[in-house]
Amino acid sequence: MRAFIRFADATSAWFGKAFAWLIVLMTFGTSYEVFVRYIVGRPTPWALDVSFIMYGTLFMMGGAYTLSRGGHVRGDFLYRLWKPRTQAIVDLILYFLFFFPGITALIFSGWKYASRSWSYGEVSVNSPAGIPIYQFKTVMVAAGLLLFIQGIAQVLRCIHCIRTGDWMPAADDVEETEILLIKEKQAELSGDQA
Repeated sequence: MRAFIRFADATSAWFGKAFAWLIVLMTFGTSYEVFVRYIVGRPTPWALDVSFIMYGTLFMMGGAYTLSRGGHVRGDFLYRLWKPRTQAIVDLILYFLFFFPGITALIFSGWKYASRSWSYGEVSVNSPAGIPIYQFKTVMVAAGLLLFIQGIAQVLRCIHCIRTGDWMPAADDVEETEILLIKEKQAELSGDQA
């Protein structure tokens, strides 16, 4: 059980971090477009489409990574007050009622859209550049498969918590800025008191 959870977390982290580099490409692409549009006076017909494609790819491929780190938005005004075992039972039920059916639909509909798109070499109709978008539709399938694998790991985390009463911690490779600031302040205060 733990081995699969570690495998899923590592796979999600690898893809999430690899695709995070699209932010750098988007920054350079947008900067280039701004330069040629406003300084040179010759806007590119492809910049907007490429930005949409890269942002969508980043968003889709980062989903499993975010799930593995417990980073998805959750309405936890009641949830956080429950015992871990109760949280795990509710999560387990919700994974089977909503998560897996939704992700399965994403995979199968994404496969249908991607295969159709590849068959005729679909291009974007939003710009005169005719940017190919069939590869982007394939990202839906890849993201769905990654989310499905990570969902299985999350279910195993729920089962572990139901058995032991404690959540298996998610990997710590990124931390919210607020948490870092709180830790810094606490370190300062404990240093002042010493």
